[in-house]
Amino acid sequence: MISILDTHEARQTVFPVSVEFYHEAGRLGLIGEDVELLEGVLFKKMAKSPLHQFLARKLQRLLESLLPPGFFVDRECPITCSRSEPEPDVAVFAGTIEDYEHAHPTSAELVIEIAISTLQRDLSKAAIYAAAGVKEYWLIDPENRSILLHHEPGADGYARQTSFAADHEVRSSIFPAFALQLETLLA
Repeated sequence: MISILDTHEARQTVFPVSVEFYHEAGRLGLIGEDVELLEGVLFKKMAKSPLHQFLARKLQRLLESLLPPGFFVDRECPITCSRSEPEPDVAVFAGTIEDYEHAHPTSAELVIEIAISTLQRDLSKAAIYAAAGVKEYWLIDPENRSILLHHEPGADGYARQTSFAADHEVRSSIFPAFALQLETLLA
Protein backbone atom coordinates (compact mmCIF):
# COMPACT_ATOMS: atom_id res chain seq x y z
CA MET A 1 0.00 0.00 0.00
CA ILE A 2 1.38 3.42 -0.97
CA SER A 3 1.15 6.28 1.50
CA ILE A 4 -0.02 9.56 0.03
CA LEU A 5 3.34 11.14 0.92
CA ASP A 6 5.13 8.45 -1.10
CA THR A 7 3.98 10.11 -4.32
CA HIS A 8 5.98 12.92 -5.88
CA GLU A 9 2.80 14.84 -6.69
CA ALA A 10 1.65 14.86 -3.07
CA ARG A 11 5.06 15.91 -1.76
CA GLN A 12 5.03 18.85 -4.17
CA THR A 13 1.68 20.08 -2.82
CA VAL A 14 2.31 19.74 0.92
CA PHE A 15 1.63 23.04 2.69
CA PRO A 16 4.99 24.25 4.04
CA VAL A 17 5.16 25.47 7.62
CA SER A 18 7.63 28.14 8.75
CA VAL A 19 9.54 27.96 12.01
CA GLU A 20 7.61 31.02 13.18
CA PHE A 21 4.26 29.37 12.40
CA TYR A 22 5.43 26.21 14.17
CA HIS A 23 6.32 28.20 17.31
CA GLU A 24 3.03 30.11 17.29
CA ALA A 25 0.96 26.95 16.70
CA GLY A 26 2.74 25.34 19.64
CA ARG A 27 2.20 28.40 21.84
CA LEU A 28 -1.52 28.36 20.99
CA GLY A 29 -1.80 24.63 21.71
CA LEU A 30 -2.65 23.76 18.10
CA ILE A 31 0.15 21.21 17.96
CA GLY A 32 1.53 19.08 20.74
CA GLU A 33 5.03 18.24 21.81
CA ASP A 34 4.81 15.01 19.82
CA VAL A 35 5.68 16.72 16.52
CA GLU A 36 8.92 17.91 14.98
CA LEU A 37 9.40 20.40 12.12
CA LEU A 38 11.70 19.07 9.39
CA GLU A 39 12.18 20.93 6.11
CA GLY A 40 8.92 22.82 6.56
CA VAL A 41 6.82 19.70 7.24
CA LEU A 42 5.42 18.54 10.59
CA PHE A 43 6.32 14.96 11.50
CA LYS A 44 4.91 12.97 14.38
CA LYS A 45 7.72 11.84 16.65
CA MET A 46 8.14 8.14 17.25
CA ALA A 47 7.51 6.68 20.69
CA LYS A 48 10.72 6.09 22.63
CA SER A 49 11.51 2.46 23.37
CA PRO A 50 13.17 1.46 26.64
CA LEU A 51 16.40 0.75 24.70
CA HIS A 52 16.26 4.21 23.11
CA GLN A 53 15.82 5.92 26.49
CA PHE A 54 18.52 3.75 28.09
CA LEU A 55 21.07 4.63 25.39
CA ALA A 56 20.21 8.35 25.46
CA ARG A 57 20.60 8.51 29.24
CA LYS A 58 23.87 6.58 29.13
CA LEU A 59 25.28 8.86 26.41
CA GLN A 60 24.17 11.98 28.28
CA ARG A 61 25.85 10.85 31.49
CA LEU A 62 29.03 9.86 29.68
CA LEU A 63 29.26 13.20 27.86
CA GLU A 64 28.51 15.21 31.02
CA SER A 65 31.41 13.48 32.77
CA LEU A 66 33.86 14.32 29.96
CA LEU A 67 33.01 17.81 28.74
CA PRO A 68 35.31 20.73 29.42
CA PRO A 69 33.86 23.90 30.99
CA GLY A 70 31.85 26.07 28.60
CA PHE A 71 29.69 23.27 27.20
CA PHE A 72 26.56 21.46 28.34
CA VAL A 73 24.59 18.36 27.29
CA ASP A 74 20.85 18.27 26.72
CA ARG A 75 18.34 15.69 25.48
CA GLU A 76 15.63 16.47 22.93
CA CYS A 77 16.49 20.18 22.95
CA PRO A 78 15.23 21.93 19.79
CA ILE A 79 17.76 23.41 17.38
CA THR A 80 16.14 26.25 15.45
CA CYS A 81 17.17 26.20 11.78
CA SER A 82 15.86 28.10 8.77
CA ARG A 83 13.11 25.59 7.84
CA SER A 84 13.42 23.00 10.59
CA GLU A 85 13.52 22.53 14.31
CA PRO A 86 14.88 19.04 14.95
CA GLU A 87 15.10 17.75 18.51
CA PRO A 88 18.15 15.49 18.63
CA ASP A 89 18.23 12.67 21.13
CA VAL A 90 21.44 14.04 22.69
CA ALA A 91 23.33 17.23 21.86
CA VAL A 92 26.29 19.21 23.17
CA PHE A 93 25.97 22.99 23.07
CA ALA A 94 28.53 25.74 23.64
CA GLY A 95 27.88 28.08 26.54
CA THR A 96 25.53 27.60 29.46
CA ILE A 97 21.84 26.81 29.73
CA GLU A 98 21.27 30.45 30.70
CA ASP A 99 22.43 31.51 27.23
CA TYR A 100 19.25 29.93 25.82
CA GLU A 101 16.64 31.33 28.18
CA HIS A 102 14.91 33.32 25.40
CA ALA A 103 15.71 31.33 22.25
CA HIS A 104 16.62 27.80 21.27
CA PRO A 105 20.15 27.08 20.06
CA THR A 106 20.71 27.48 16.33
CA SER A 107 23.55 24.97 16.18
CA ALA A 108 25.42 22.44 18.31
CA GLU A 109 28.93 21.14 18.64
CA LEU A 110 27.83 17.49 18.57
CA VAL A 111 24.48 15.83 17.88
CA ILE A 112 23.61 12.17 18.46
CA GLU A 113 20.50 10.46 17.08
CA ILE A 114 19.60 6.91 18.11
CA ALA A 115 17.88 5.22 15.19
CA ILE A 116 15.37 2.72 16.51
CA SER A 117 12.63 2.56 13.85
CA THR A 118 13.75 5.98 12.55
CA LEU A 119 16.81 5.24 10.41
CA GLN A 120 15.64 6.91 7.18
CA ARG A 121 14.36 10.01 8.99
CA ASP A 122 17.57 10.29 11.02
CA LEU A 123 19.69 9.88 7.87
CA SER A 124 17.77 12.73 6.25
CA LYS A 125 18.45 14.96 9.26
CA ALA A 126 22.15 15.00 8.34
CA ALA A 127 21.54 17.72 5.73
CA ILE A 128 19.62 19.82 8.29
CA TYR A 129 22.36 19.47 10.90
CA ALA A 130 25.12 20.22 8.38
CA ALA A 131 23.35 23.37 7.16
CA ALA A 132 23.01 24.47 10.81
CA GLY A 133 26.77 24.08 11.27
CA VAL A 134 26.63 21.12 13.68
CA LYS A 135 30.29 20.10 13.73
CA GLU A 136 29.73 16.39 14.32
CA TYR A 137 26.65 14.20 13.84
CA TRP A 138 26.61 10.66 15.20
CA LEU A 139 23.87 8.30 14.02
CA ILE A 140 23.74 5.27 16.30
CA ASP A 141 21.95 2.31 14.76
CA PRO A 142 21.59 -0.44 17.39
CA GLU A 143 19.65 -2.75 15.05
CA ASN A 144 22.46 -2.83 12.48
CA ARG A 145 25.06 -2.51 15.25
CA SER A 146 26.81 0.48 13.72
CA ILE A 147 27.60 4.16 14.18
CA LEU A 148 27.67 6.54 11.22
CA LEU A 149 29.83 9.55 12.00
CA HIS A 150 29.37 12.76 9.96
CA HIS A 151 32.17 15.38 9.83
CA GLU A 152 32.90 18.65 8.07
CA PRO A 153 29.49 20.34 7.73
CA GLY A 154 28.68 22.53 4.75
CA ALA A 155 25.77 23.91 2.77
CA ASP A 156 25.62 20.69 0.74
CA GLY A 157 25.75 18.33 3.71
CA TYR A 158 28.67 16.68 5.46
CA ALA A 159 31.85 16.26 3.44
CA ARG A 160 32.84 13.08 5.30
CA GLN A 161 30.89 10.13 6.66
CA THR A 162 32.54 7.17 8.33
CA SER A 163 30.74 4.00 9.36
CA PHE A 164 31.92 2.01 12.36
CA ALA A 165 30.99 -1.54 13.34
CA ALA A 166 29.90 -2.20 16.92
CA ASP A 167 33.30 -3.55 17.96
CA HIS A 168 35.26 -0.47 16.77
CA GLU A 169 35.99 2.50 18.99
CA VAL A 170 34.53 5.78 17.76
CA ARG A 171 36.18 8.97 19.01
CA SER A 172 34.88 12.50 18.67
CA SER A 173 37.16 14.93 16.88
CA ILE A 174 35.41 17.81 18.69
CA PHE A 175 35.67 16.29 22.18
CA PRO A 176 38.56 13.74 22.00
CA ALA A 177 37.83 12.44 25.51
CA PHE A 178 34.46 11.18 24.21
CA ALA A 179 35.00 7.73 22.75
CA LEU A 180 32.88 4.60 22.79
CA GLN A 181 32.30 1.19 21.34
CA LEU A 182 28.68 0.47 20.52
CA GLU A 183 29.19 -3.13 21.63
CA THR A 184 30.21 -1.93 25.11
CA LEU A 185 27.39 0.64 25.22
CA LEU A 186 24.84 -2.07 24.42
CA ALA A 187 26.27 -4.52 26.97
